[in-house]
Amino acid sequence: MKKYLSILSILSISFYALKAQTPDDALRNGWFIPGGSARNMAIGGAMGSLGGDITANNINPAGIGLYKTSEITLSPGFMLNNNKLNYRGDNSTQSQTAFAYGASGFIAGASNTRGRNNWTSSAFSISINQLASYNNHIHYKGSNNISSFSEQYLEELTRDGAGVQAAEQNYIFGSSLAYRTYLIDSINNNGQLIGYRTLVPISSGTVQENDEKTTGGYHEISIAFAGNMEDKLYLGASINIPLSFYTRSLTYTETDASGDLDNNFGYSAFTENLKSFGVGINAKFGLIYRTPKSLRLGLAIHTPSFMSFTDHIRAAMTTNTEQYAGTLTESSDNLNNGSAGERKYNELTPWRIIGSLSFVLHEVQDTRLQKGFITADVEYVSYRGSRFYTISDENGYSPLPGDYYDALNNSVKDYLKGAFNFRMGGELKFDTWLFRLGGAFYGSPYDDPQLKAHRILASGGIGYRNHGYFIDVTLAQTFNQDVNFPYRLADKPNTFATSKNNRSNVIITFGFKI
Repeated sequence: MKKYLSILSILSISFYALKAQTPDDALRNGWFIPGGSARNMAIGGAMGSLGGDITANNINPAGIGLYKTSEITLSPGFMLNNNKLNYRGDNSTQSQTAFAYGASGFIAGASNTRGRNNWTSSAFSISINQLASYNNHIHYKGSNNISSFSEQYLEELTRDGAGVQAAEQNYIFGSSLAYRTYLIDSINNNGQLIGYRTLVPISSGTVQENDEKTTGGYHEISIAFAGNMEDKLYLGASINIPLSFYTRSLTYTETDASGDLDNNFGYSAFTENLKSFGVGINAKFGLIYRTPKSLRLGLAIHTPSFMSFTDHIRAAMTTNTEQYAGTLTESSDNLNNGSAGERKYNELTPWRIIGSLSFVLHEVQDTRLQKGFITADVEYVSYRGSRFYTISDENGYSPLPGDYYDALNNSVKDYLKGAFNFRMGGELKFDTWLFRLGGAFYGSPYDDPQLKAHRILASGGIGYRNHGYFIDVTLAQTFNQDVNFPYRLADKPNTFATSKNNRSNVIITFGFKI
């Protein structure tokens, strides 16, 4: 923990106008239960050695090698989030609904009718899939007489040795707003600046409230190729274009809990609006081997995604210091010619490796005669392998220099760890009707054992297939446990909210052979 706090003290240094990333940003595009078709979700996402589904593009592209015909698939859906949070002993609830979708696209399979080599068939696929949804609403509040969010600004100005002019102008998305509204005030001796102080009466306590609404999603366009060697060995690869759309509207307030009208603090409210867009590229490679005893073995490797992001940020603060300075409001727009702040950077997401095993009931070439299957995946994800890199303009200037990103990446390595994920599911087939159940467990990405986190999926669904048409319906219920830090300090224990999120996801996949 001490090492983690020392890294945080480095990261909390602002470089003039822009607000920097935190290690938590590395998880946004890395720690999630991937979406997929209704069939894939119904079996817990354990698609690594199974194949025969368009979601294989995103898990093990060798799986499309089982196709010898062509198919079009669409997967609309609906999502409901229910959040329960506990912050310093106080509970709160919040819910959010949103549209969702799973793997959708086109697969073209063709048999090798010429028989000039050992390749029985080949397949090509192009699809789009929503791997993660950012649509959520988090709200919590509680009393705190140990620390204040204002102290992050006090630490920043003190650590930088900022003069009055720097405090007024150089931190327009945080500390300058606090200074200009007298949340943070200067300490002078004989007209000379000797330091800064917060006007928040921490020892008598404040009521802290955090409200955060997020929208968007992490999507992936996939182009996959696969080959089938004698219906035993399937090899595949995909080139993928990840797209990240993320918006966050944050309001954080602190209110004096003492009721004292003469202690120079009534309340302070900070708002921030962030819009982020990222695009990148990655590759996935896989194989599936059919043994003579109805077993299928699978192996897939996902390279990290190399992504480029552009963020736009606006912030504002209103502080009431009662008779000291009254109520004042300042915004980044006023200090930035009415424009949002912009930051550009690159990110390398975690790499993954997946090992899989399936047992097919009554394994025959004609899949219509198969009776079902049991399947399982084990996945390792190197969350601590995430990295951030600066982007310089045409003149070689970067608002956040390389040494900042070196410190950020060191913090990521200390804050996160690699983790194992487990998925399992099965299907029973009765003529044209199919019944499925599945589950998954995703381990914590945090290195600190005090930060309790995991994701659990329980799912079930039915399907109907007849005369080249099919429809699948799945209800997937996820139970997510995580933590949320309203702010971080370098010289005090960091308080956080514990979050329990229940997410209901209904996915319908329908398609037809062509």
